[in-house]
Amino acid sequence: MHERAGTPATESDLIDVEALVRAYYERKPDASIPEQRVAFGTSGHRGSAFNTAFNEDHILAITQAIVEYRASQGITGPLFIGADTHALSAPAQTTALDVLVANNVRVLADQYDDYVPTPALSHAILKWNNDPAKRAEGEADGIVITPSHNPPQDGGFKYNPPHGGPADSDATNWIANRANELIADGCREVNQAEPSGVETYDFRSNYVDDLGDIIDFEAIRKSGIRIGADPLGGASVHYWAAIRDRYGIDLTVVNERVDPAWGFMTLDWDGKIRMDPSSPSAMASVLEHGSTFDILTGNDADADRHGIVTPDGGLMNPNHYLAVAIEYLFAHRPNWRPDAAIGKTLVSSSMIDRVAESLGRRLWEVPVGFKWFVPGLVDGSVGFGGEESAGASFLRFDGTVWTTDKDGILLCLLASEIRAVTGKSPSELYRELVERFGDPAYQRTDAVATPAQKAALGKLDGDAIAATELAGEPITAKLSHAPGNDAAIGGVKVATADAWFAARPSGTEDVYKIYAESFRGPEHLAVVQEEAKRVVSDALATAG
Repeated sequence: MHERAGTPATESDLIDVEALVRAYYERKPDASIPEQRVAFGTSGHRGSAFNTAFNEDHILAITQAIVEYRASQGITGPLFIGADTHALSAPAQTTALDVLVANNVRVLADQYDDYVPTPALSHAILKWNNDPAKRAEGEADGIVITPSHNPPQDGGFKYNPPHGGPADSDATNWIANRANELIADGCREVNQAEPSGVETYDFRSNYVDDLGDIIDFEAIRKSGIRIGADPLGGASVHYWAAIRDRYGIDLTVVNERVDPAWGFMTLDWDGKIRMDPSSPSAMASVLEHGSTFDILTGNDADADRHGIVTPDGGLMNPNHYLAVAIEYLFAHRPNWRPDAAIGKTLVSSSMIDRVAESLGRRLWEVPVGFKWFVPGLVDGSVGFGGEESAGASFLRFDGTVWTTDKDGILLCLLASEIRAVTGKSPSELYRELVERFGDPAYQRTDAVATPAQKAALGKLDGDAIAATELAGEPITAKLSHAPGNDAAIGGVKVATADAWFAARPSGTEDVYKIYAESFRGPEHLAVVQEEAKRVVSDALATAG
């Protein structure tokens, strides 16, 4: 933990926004240098212009590659485009529009030249494609320009195909490879033109007006609960007031500032400015308002993550809130399919497993990445999909799809519905779960690894693990593929009756991540974490 974690940012912590934007245009990437190549992680291509990892040539090439990809897939409808409040997002949107217009792609940008949350763009794609008359004009897809909760110097660029969610690895690999070819050739094959004739779309009204199909605003309004919302300077900044006015609820936007340097933030655990609504350090200034409201919430820069604050519990652990949300939703959404499953990533808390069992619902456990939930949300076979990193979405009242990307605004509003309907805060409800199922200790840590070890871990088979016990308990599962869809998890997960750990290589650092949980308390968790390193080390040595 950094010594200044949770303290207000000072002038020396802030980026030089003008210099960052200059670097975006002036620095030219070298495709032969791995750090300067286009690389799509779980949430698109990300990087800083200062490091020549997110610059004009990257966006020119990625956009041209997307144009070619969508043509190869027969996607002929409009492309929705939106950006968040990061300093590099507006320049990147201008660059992308240059390429899209030059390639005769019909583009729909925000009607008010406003910021566009990730869930609002996913919602727009699905609304178009689910309308037979619109779909007849051609399927729509979209581009979201955001590095999510990443620090202010970063930019991000993500492609969402017609299903409305994050593109799968087949699509992103094709796009990244083609983009790197274009960069290596000096972007000579990229078409550019002045971005004139761009059509507009009212993302905000379309999203806000449809929220009544998925959230019980009448219950919230009748309860009179006081709600506070902090956009953390992100894309949801103008959405919260619109929600208040549209549904007549007692909601206060506690911070309406937008600052690309995020000078109003408190520093995260590592001393960096990071707009993570699930981090107590990043949310320190928000927590000061905790006793003022019955429910207080935060969102990250593109509003795909949620942070839930209650007067009695403070900032909730994301795993705790997901468990509460799941139990509530499956008891209060009678029109969902009776076989609708509960979706979770395999590094999310096993408290969710116990809740699912108590509900008699199928648990659908998938690898890390929200893209895995997309098919189930689209056809209604998954009622809720959630990640341990404070990202989730769920179905409308009638069991049809809402968004296929994470929706932090939605999960924040759900906390108010839960409070209004049950008369209890989500943190109170979690304590009731603990009384029924036990109190799990959960933590993510890092272990040092060489690039070769990381590569080996990413391909490791569960059968390569020789251990039969973990922290004094018999091992019951050794997984290298997710139980829900048999997709490779890019690492391993080892489980016992009361504990588990998962190990996955980091995509950016020479470490691997260890996620671990124990229902036998923090001391047992520490043993699990220590033995996890030995188990992984032995397996890698054997595999090598």
